[in-house]
Amino acid sequence: MPLLMLDLDNTLIDRDAAFRSAATQFLAEQGLPPRELPWIMSMDGDGFTPRPDVARAMTHRYGDRVAPAAIHELLDRGAADRVTLDDAVRAALLGATAAGWTPVVVTNGRTVQQTRKIERTGLDTLVDGWVISESAGHKKPDPAIFHAAAAGRSLDAAWMVGDSATADVGGAHRLGLRTAWVSRGRRWPEPDFGPTHTAVDAASALAYVVGGHGAG
Repeated sequence: MPLLMLDLDNTLIDRDAAFRSAATQFLAEQGLPPRELPWIMSMDGDGFTPRPDVARAMTHRYGDRVAPAAIHELLDRGAADRVTLDDAVRAALLGATAAGWTPVVVTNGRTVQQTRKIERTGLDTLVDGWVISESAGHKKPDPAIFHAAAAGRSLDAAWMVGDSATADVGGAHRLGLRTAWVSRGRRWPEPDFGPTHTAVDAASALAYVVGGHGAG
């Protein structure tokens, strides 16, 4: 069964939409103006900015107007408590399994937080397993995390599907894997390498791979 490695945040789930919702509620509860939302989203950096850095920046910006516990609650649980799984992605994963693929989530992040997202959305019932960087001791684009996800299975026919040009596509490219980049409407940023296929969302990416293009 060929291996289908899948990024989590902003690939299988819309992590940014969940965090935006949480940040909007945070501002309202703390009595802060809605115009602060773009700054928080920018500081968050699609979830790639280290959480301690975001916490320090928010603490500096809001001072004693906001309790540190409220900031940490937003960063630790805000997105994880709001993520959902789109029906089209769910159907695509079921289709991939039915077609003989072995789907495995490969995600950077903290173990408790990422596991919560996987279980909350029901992905734990749709994939064969998952590897989280904190637990694995390696993070994308390090080839070691892809080998951990393979768990001894062959990478010869494997695909990696993800939204990060560097972490997902770049990391898999270093191993010679085929890749589907979830563009989310963005332009490809890397001049030195590119994905095997570009799709606007995860459901489209999975349809391409499972629909016959992934074999051979």
